[in-house]
Amino acid sequence: MATTHTKSAARAMMAPSVIALFIWMIVPLVLTIYFSTLRYGFYNPETPFVGFENYQYFLTDPRFFSAFQNTLILVAGVLAITVIGGTLIALLLDQEFFGQSPVRLLVLAPFFVMPTVAALVWKNMMMNPVYGVIGQGLNAIGMPSINWLTDYPLLSIIIIVAWIWLPFATLILLTSLQSLSEDQKEAAEMDGAKPLSIFFYITLPHMKRAITIVILIQTIFLLSVYAEIFVTTGGGTSSSNLPFLIASIISLEGDVGTASAGGIVAVILANLVSIVLVRFVGKNLEA
Repeated sequence: MATTHTKSAARAMMAPSVIALFIWMIVPLVLTIYFSTLRYGFYNPETPFVGFENYQYFLTDPRFFSAFQNTLILVAGVLAITVIGGTLIALLLDQEFFGQSPVRLLVLAPFFVMPTVAALVWKNMMMNPVYGVIGQGLNAIGMPSINWLTDYPLLSIIIIVAWIWLPFATLILLTSLQSLSEDQKEAAEMDGAKPLSIFFYITLPHMKRAITIVILIQTIFLLSVYAEIFVTTGGGTSSSNLPFLIASIISLEGDVGTASAGGIVAVILANLVSIVLVRFVGKNLEA
């Protein structure tokens, strides 16, 4: 049993790490808030205090509403593909078949590919309208090729990001699926339950916690997608999300003040989304 002395020693040993972590998190945030109140830019030698003017400028910028909408569509689209696709693939991988182990490794492989590399592969080898695999396949069956990144930029990014995150969802869901007792399914089969009934009333409720974890973790990372957009479409109204818009403001326009205000707005929105997910979706973790 821990004594008062051992508890004090533990706190003393943990204190340096906690303080360092606090400084590492709080200093950039404080500096960002500070710069967001200044008219500070790379091409502006003066840095007058402007208060909330940068926030007003960022929130009334037409690009903000487009980027915010694209962010929500991107997150929702990737989550839909990865959760549904991951569930179906997990169900297939849970079956006994020849070459099961190599197939599982191949399914999980995309998750270990860097986002930049994955985006380049999809841009040049898959979605290229002239010599891409998809275009060649469409031409082989007599259909015209599609210029994905030009005609459907946001959908293209959703497909690429979903391809990267699908193995993660599959791994979590497969782990949950393998923890399901076979006795429950066998008892249901003996009672005459059909495969679909077993899935919706036994398998899916058992996977509810795993699906919740996938949604929570992926949402946090999907709110900060940048590399895939930069490599493929280079931004634009139809595919730019909030992180890309903020990065464009500071890199192309040199407006540090507005970009800092945008960063604070993005942090607030991300926290609001996280609170909603924890309150509504995260209740499954308590079940």
